[in-house]
Formats: sequence, structure tokens, C-alpha cells
Amino acid sequence: MAGLFIALNILNLDEALTSLLTTAGIAGAVIGLSLQGTLSNTISGIVLSFRERIKIGNWVETNGFSGEVIDINLKEFVIREADNNIVIIPNKDVLESPLKNYSLTTRMRVKLECGVGYESDLEKVETLTKETIAKNFDQVLSNENVEFYYTEFGGSSINFLCRFWIDAENSLEKMIAKNKAIKEIKKAFDKENINIPFPIRTLQFDTKLDISK
Repeated sequence: MAGLFIALNILNLDEALTSLLTTAGIAGAVIGLSLQGTLSNTISGIVLSFRERIKIGNWVETNGFSGEVIDINLKEFVIREADNNIVIIPNKDVLESPLKNYSLTTRMRVKLECGVGYESDLEKVETLTKETIAKNFDQVLSNENVEFYYTEFGGSSINFLCRFWIDAENSLEKMIAKNKAIKEIKKAFDKENINIPFPIRTLQFDTKLDISK
């Protein structure tokens, strides 16, 4: 080997050898990094496949996406969103990021925010809201199972937060329950003449306009 380097030096080929070795080193680093990503995804896929709390059919949320798990292989984690779009996520990203699995529990809490006019009887609004939720959701056993809190004096309304539990395993069921709650509360408020105000904006003109022409 020493003789080879001496010979290359005599022939002035030592710079070519250095360039060749440098190029080979860079190529090796590139290949190594590529394999590193592939290997990470493969190992992550194996780990995910053996996790008892992540199964095909679960409804999960991870890396900014939410949907039903339809495949876990050695390369990627695949979910189907509520709009039927398919999202493919590298296994490594899933393993290294927080993952919310809605299917691990059969209960979800629905949060609903609304506002009523300043002229409203606040005690009546609270009682009516709780009664409406308890009446329309079998999972809510009584008014005491409904949380109700006034949260702020808004620009045109006194705002409140209502929370209650439902039996659900994915975000779609939660949205359906919230949709129903909004409609039933609106009907109950209309029946009792409780106003849900539109946002009010006041425009001020400092310069008087001449409207005599």
C-alpha cells in the first residue's frame, strides 16, 4: 500500500487519489444518511406494529392529521381522514410525535360556546341550557352532569361555556353531537325569547358629511 502511494506521488497522481477518496467519502455519507432514514422508519414500523394501544381501525390524531388507521407497515403509517383523504406519514415521525388515540376511550367531552343578550335572565339561561342538554342526550343522566360557566362580558353578549360527556370513539361522533346540541339550544332559546345577539360594530365619523346636496 505504501508503495502505491509513493508511485502515485512520483506520477503526480496523489491529488487525483485525494479527490477520489473525498468523493467516495461524500458518496458513502449520502448513502449512509439515506439508509439511516430507511432503517429508522423500518424499526419504527416494527415498534408501532407491536404497540397494543395503536391498532388498525383506531381513530387517531398525530403530526397535525386526524383519521382512521388503515395500515401500519415497515415504511409508513397510513390514516384515512374524515373527508376520505389518505395521509401517509413516515413511521419515524409518528413514533417521535405525540399521538392521540380517540379509540382508547368510549367517552368524549363536548365543548360548546355561546352568548346571550345583556338583558337576559342569566339564571334562566343556565337552567334552560342544562335541561336542554340533559333532555336530548341519553348519556347525560341529569342537569348536574352538564357543566355551565359564564366566561366573559363580550362586546355584544354575555358569553358562556357548556360542557358535557357523550359516548363516542372518534371526532366525527363528537361533531355530530355538537351539531345537535347547537340546534336544540337555539330552538329552546327561541321558544323562551332568549336573544343570541349578532356582533355589533360602531362606526365613528369625525368629519361631518354634507348631505344637503
